[in-house]
Amino acid sequence: MDISEIKAKVEETVKKIQSDDKLMEQFKSDPIKTVEELAGVDLPDDQLKKVVDGIKAKMTVDDIGEKLGGLKNLFGKKD
Repeated sequence: MDISEIKAKVEETVKKIQSDDKLMEQFKSDPIKTVEELAGVDLPDDQLKKVVDGIKAKMTVDDIGEKLGGLKNLFGKKD
């Protein structure tokens, strides 16, 4: 699996988690198990931790982007 495939899988997993409140709660309480279930594979926790860290980083970037988008409206700018 190359880096572009990994990035695509992370983005796909982020979308699934963000669109499902139950998955989001599960991810918050046990991110490694949640990602393992979504991926359908049993990998060592240290490898999954790297994927979980990537997912958390992507979700943080998405969240910051949404908040910054809201700031544009605060100053009267429209998309």
